[in-house]
Amino acid sequence: MSFRWPNKDPDEQLDYSIDWSRFLGSATISSVAWFVNNSSGVKTSIDAGVTVNGIQNVSQTTSTDNQTATINLGLGTNNLEYTFFCRITDSTGSQAERSVKLRVRDK
Repeated sequence: MSFRWPNKDPDEQLDYSIDWSRFLGSATISSVAWFVNNSSGVKTSIDAGVTVNGIQNVSQTTSTDNQTATINLGLGTNNLEYTFFCRITDSTGSQAERSVKLRVRDK
């Protein structure tokens, strides 16, 4: 099951987050990696400053309590739905991944 973020305009640059607190319990996020499907549908790493399939990862952060992962996105191709993946490693060494859909639409 994928989660869904609100639509994004191609001209907007906005933060999008995944709250991992229910999954983590008392553990914290040690590292985060973001991925997005490229134009061929292949899951591709999208580091800060990188553009994949027309959408740009401007920056990425974790919250001060290390339980929320945030990606700041710019650009995007109008009428395209992107699938993002957030993979974390927690303070116990466990790894988990969630997928989120984001549609780009002119507002």
